[in-house]
Amino acid sequence: EVQLVESGGGLVQAGGSLRLSCAASGYTFDDYDIGWFRQVPGKEREGVSCISTKDGSTNYADSVKGRFSISSDNARKTVALLMNSLKFEDTAIYYCAIYFRCGDLVPGHWGQGTQVTVSS
Repeated sequence: EVQLVESGGGLVQAGGSLRLSCAASGYTFDDYDIGWFRQVPGKEREGVSCISTKDGSTNYADSVKGRFSISSDNARKTVALLMNSLKFEDTAIYYCAIYFRCGDLVPGHWGQGTQVTVSS
């Protein structure tokens, strides 16, 4: 059974930083790409960032480019999202998820989410 467990969310002032982590288990890590999406209740899901577990290539939503950085550790089966220069509009629940390839979300395969709240 695929399990994705996020940690690292919290409350931070605008301009601050947070680091999210996700521990994956229950599948062969490099069979899928891995990344993060976020969602504000009542709004649509937004892809944030994704990394290829095969070649390490990354992609980012335009709204976070230059501020967020994704990394993965294939040996430890973890992925991290370093979020700098946080803005009020980054407030959301952040979910770790796996992708057939970045951009192609595996249905239903994401964690329980971690809340990120940025105060203005």
